[in-house]
Amino acid sequence: MANRFSRAVALIKKFPKATHSYLMTKLFCSQVKFANTSKVTLVEISPEQVTLTLANRKRVQNHIGGIHAVAAALLAESATGIVFGMNLPDSRLPLLKSMTIHYQRRMQGSLTAVAKITDEQVALLTQEKGNMEIPVSITDESGQQPIECIMTWAWITKKAKTK
Repeated sequence: MANRFSRAVALIKKFPKATHSYLMTKLFCSQVKFANTSKVTLVEISPEQVTLTLANRKRVQNHIGGIHAVAAALLAESATGIVFGMNLPDSRLPLLKSMTIHYQRRMQGSLTAVAKITDEQVALLTQEKGNMEIPVSITDESGQQPIECIMTWAWITKKAKTK
């Protein structure tokens, strides 16, 4: 299902491959200011899967030098929100309903998040309203998953604008 966001991504993919990550990151961060502040990088995007990274920079560190818990949550929310948003009709409004995050161990270095949406989930987005859980896999530089996350996204039909 094509929407404004997916059409913009399709346009970016017409440019040389070397520019895709940079341009998609600029597009995303122009809409999600906190992702820009934290320097989230959009690595790869398709209607079924999104990959983001977050470097372990001073601006996102906690008191022991790792990525702060809230910055990791931002990465998880961003990855699931993008893959959800790629498939949501323009007539619907996306809303984050809940975040379930289990911190398993200390995060080491930079983080990579991969969020996926199934064909069955995409089919549900034609309904006027609803919600769904979208899992995200977050790994650190050790290759392990220091946190487990599931984001519940909801949608409703946008209200008509009144003049």
